[in-house]
Order: sequence, then structure tokens, then C-alpha cells
Amino acid sequence: MPLRLSLLRRLGLAASLALALPAILPAPLPAQSRAELEKVLRRKVLANGMEVIVVENHGVPIATLEINVRNGAFTQTPEYAGLAHMYEHMFFKANKDLPSAEAFTDRAGELGAVFNGTTQEERVNYYLTLPADSVAGGLRFLASALINPLFLEEELKREKEVVLGEYDRNEAQPGFNWQQKATELLYPGQFSRKNTIGDRTVLANVTPAQMREIQRKYYVPNNCALIVTGDVNAEQIFALAEQVFGSWPRGEDPFKADPIPPIPPLDGNKGHISEEPINAVAVLMQWQGPSVGKDPEATFAADVFSDVLNTPGSTFQKNLVDTGLWQGVGVNYYTLNQVGPISISGQTTPDKYRAAMAALEREIARFTDPTYITPRELEAVKAQRAVSSAFGIEKASEIAHTIGFWWSVSNLDYFMRYTDAMAQQRITDLLRYTRTYIAGKPRVTNVLLSSESRREIGLTEKELLTPVTRPVVRP
Repeated sequence: MPLRLSLLRRLGLAASLALALPAILPAPLPAQSRAELEKVLRRKVLANGMEVIVVENHGVPIATLEINVRNGAFTQTPEYAGLAHMYEHMFFKANKDLPSAEAFTDRAGELGAVFNGTTQEERVNYYLTLPADSVAGGLRFLASALINPLFLEEELKREKEVVLGEYDRNEAQPGFNWQQKATELLYPGQFSRKNTIGDRTVLANVTPAQMREIQRKYYVPNNCALIVTGDVNAEQIFALAEQVFGSWPRGEDPFKADPIPPIPPLDGNKGHISEEPINAVAVLMQWQGPSVGKDPEATFAADVFSDVLNTPGSTFQKNLVDTGLWQGVGVNYYTLNQVGPISISGQTTPDKYRAAMAALEREIARFTDPTYITPRELEAVKAQRAVSSAFGIEKASEIAHTIGFWWSVSNLDYFMRYTDAMAQQRITDLLRYTRTYIAGKPRVTNVLLSSESRREIGLTEKELLTPVTRPVVRP
């Protein structure tokens, strides 16, 4: 089952690094205004704390059933690095009602279900898309895997090799170590809580006892949401959820019993250079951004700010890409509760590297200029966001994934008000965001290039620590 997209893929970093790096995308965007959502979205919290969310869409006789768990990399101590993802794989194996992985797959076939799961920094989700008349059976199918997994030794042993194979394929991608080092530098002392793919040694030595410990702590109803979308009736789903999940006993709040330690702030600028046989120079510059739990208003400003700068024809794009200094450059904030990253990623050539970086520094210095983004640009991107997000509710599976992501990293209310809050952003909101999280704040600058290119331009890690607005001429 897939991890979240690796940073390299989210940056659009192809094997040849021939393409420009676009912005990192956090997740599918919430769809439509709160008033529109309230017409189609229903929710109920069961007595055991499990939240049930239903979105009816009767256009096609199919439904998507999704379980979201507030688990993922952010719960991982170093000795558990990667095991949230391993657990995701074991979800599709033997349980009390289906005694083997083969029985699990056979039952999915009987239901006409397509199933999968993903692991991200702050959520793990499991989902089925199936004919609407199989919903009751699908809920029981999910419940068996969710509540009564067996974690058979032989199945874990086999699945461990599958996960290690995924790890090896990711490690073989260009820039894997560059990506890992960037994350490690941005989150000092908390790398395991951002390292979704995990540690190879930890994965190779996983035990059933570790799987059961993850289940005990995080797989409890009051840490889960059931999302059902498509050709369903909300009241019927609430009744079925009560029948299927209602007897599942509430667990201890995992985050009161074992609080997640705060992300320590950066104590200064950091820089790192990775060398690989590529023809371009890739740059990833990152800051610690807002926590959606502590400063949700800044997350809305962050998304609008990124939209403006990524728009072709913006001042940012004109001065960097249209000049030919950068082949492509993008800005992004990745929404998370545990301090999401603000990223500027781009690709240039060795001969243009210093001029390109100096130009980028000049643009960053203007982020707090009230005239850098015009009211017209702001209104244009808000209108574009409203149009594009309106399509999100049309596909049952996509809206389930979207709701699940936002429920996990924040809450359902955040999802409900997202589009309206985006539409209300003003220049002053964007300035507050850039002044609080970017201007003069410590950052991490990571550069990926070939050893030959590094020697030719004489690049050092020390050079990455000090912003330079005029290109340095090397002899």
C-alpha cells in the first residue's frame, strides 16, 4: 500500500531532473462553501467517540467507505520509525473473521470492492469503493480488520519484505538522501516523527508485539473517523455504524496518555549539499510554518500566498522564471498540526545558480512589502480557488479522502470553513503570515547537484547559511 507521495514526487523531481519543480501540494482541497457543504454533509458521534461523517451523492450507484486514524509518522519514536506504515500493510491481512490475507482479498472480491490505504505524517486511512448495495457488508469487512487484527508472525514476515522493497525503491530514487536530510535539519531531534518511510533497520526487525502496541494506543474508536460518501442514505449509515462499531469500547485518549513532544524551533540557518549525477541544480528552501491547531488563520493565508506566487505572470514568477534564471520555481505550505513546512523549491543550471539564488533572495526580501501582491492578484486567485475546489465534491472517493485528511490534521470544522476562510483573506493577513513565519526566520537550504558541478562553481555549505542578494563572482 502506498505511502504519501515522497517529497521528490511532490516536488515533481523526475529521474533526469529535467522538469521544473512545482509547489508541494498538501492534499485535495475542501470543496465548496460551508453553506453548500451543510446541505450534503451529515455527522454523528457514537457513544464510544467514533465520528461518523456522511456525504450523499446519488449520481452513480457506488459508495466509498473510509476509516481515518490519527496515527502516522508524528506518533513515531525512533524505535518505531516507519511502523505506522507497516501497520497499514498488516490491516489487509488476517483478522478474527478472515483468517488469512487470501481470505481478506476473496471477501473484498465478493463485495465488488476496490481497497487501499495510505500513510502520511498525521493520518493513516483505509478505504473501499464498492457497489452501493454492498455498503453493509463493506462496513463489517472494515470493522473486522480495524478491531480484530491477528498480526500473524508469518504474514508479518512476508509483508516486511514488501515494505522493505518499497523502502529500497524510494532509496534508489535520485535525491532520496537529500530529501531525508532536509527533513532531519528542519525538525531537529524529531526526524522520526516526520519520516513516514521510516528506518530500514527498524522495519527489518519489526515484531507482532510492536503492531499490537500501535493498535492499543491509536486504534481506538475515539481516535478514528468513519467517512461514507456516495449513493447512500445518512440515517441508514448512522444506524449501520451503530450496529457495526457501537460495541467497540472507547480507549484512553492516546495524546493525553502519551503527549506528542513539541517540534523544537530552529536555532539558526542550516544548509546541506547532496551530490548525485544529475545535470541540473535543485534547490529546496524551507521554514517551519504554522501549526493548524495553534494558528489556523495563518494556514489559510499561507495557501493564498502560495497560490499568488505560483500564478504565471506574478511578480515572483516574472522575476525568477520569465528571466530565465530558474527553469521553474514554486512556493508551498504543507498543512499539518505538528508544524508544517513552508517550502520554496526550484531548478536551475550550474552556470546560473548564484544569479538565480540572488534573485530568489531579493524576492523573499519583498514578501513583507504591502505592495508585493496587488489586490487584483489576490482577488483573482481567490476566485480561481473557489472554482477549482467546487469540483471536489463530485467524486465520492476524492471527497472522502479530503475530509479524512482535514479531520486528521485538524477537525471537521476546519474543513467546513476552509473555502469561506480562503475567500476572506486580505493583504494584511498575508503580511502577518510572512512576517511571522518567513521574514528573518531561521531556514534550511538544501541543494542537490553533481560532484562535477559543485567543483566547477565552488559551492560550500557555509555559503548556504547567509542570504546574498547580489551574485558572488567566483574566480
